[in-house]
Formats: sequence, structure tokens, C-alpha cells
Amino acid sequence: MLINLLTSLPALLLCLLFQATFVSVGVHQYTRLRDRAAGSNTLLRNVGMLSALMMVMLVGNFIQMWIWAALFMVIGEFDQFATALYFSGVTFATLGYGDIVLSEHWRLLSGVEAANGILMFGVSTGVMTAAVLDVMKRN
Repeated sequence: MLINLLTSLPALLLCLLFQATFVSVGVHQYTRLRDRAAGSNTLLRNVGMLSALMMVMLVGNFIQMWIWAALFMVIGEFDQFATALYFSGVTFATLGYGDIVLSEHWRLLSGVEAANGILMFGVSTGVMTAAVLDVMKRN
């Protein structure tokens, strides 16, 4: 169990770093675009700003899935990166189809990735909610 937690630590730290970076970049760009277009609250501008922010958050989450998939490849759980990425995406999003599972030795990594994913999707949702509330407040 301890080896699973220690093995997951670099992936967790990288994911935290990427999420913080993408949140910061996304919020900064959203604020910059909003302030630059102050006074012109058009539907198209709002759709553009929110879409751009959503894309930044999604890319951040996709990169985190790739990090976990790379970890699964390094520890030898999968032979093909596409399979590792599929498993990672299903686990990170907490879908847990169960069609592919990790070996008994590394099983705990699934739970760690799922906990990481639900937290990161929650942060992304919080950022999007704040942006939508900002748009609503300004209109």
C-alpha cells in the first residue's frame, strides 16, 4: 500500500501544479478579455470568453490524464499508451467502467487517480461557475 502511495505522489504533485497553472492562466485570460471589452456586453463576447475558459480547463484536465497514463506505462501496467490513456480518462473522470483494471499490486492507484480527478474537475467547475456568475452580474 505504501509503495502505491509513494508511486502516485509525483503524479499527484504534477497534477496539482498543472491545475494551479491552468486555473491561473484561465482566470487571468478571462479577466484580461473581460476588461478589454468593458462596456460591450454582447452575447458573442460572453460566449467567446466562457468557451475559451472552458477550453483551458479541459486541456488542463486532459494533460493530467496523460500524466497518469504515463505513470501506468512506466510501472508496466499497459503495453499501449492508448489503453493507458483510456483507463486514465475513465478513472480520472470517476466513470469506472471496470472493463480494464489494474493488477492487484497497483490497484490502489485507481482510487488515488479517481480522488485526484474528482478534486480537479471540482476546481474546474468552481472556476467556470465563478466566470458564469461574473457574466450574469455584468449583464
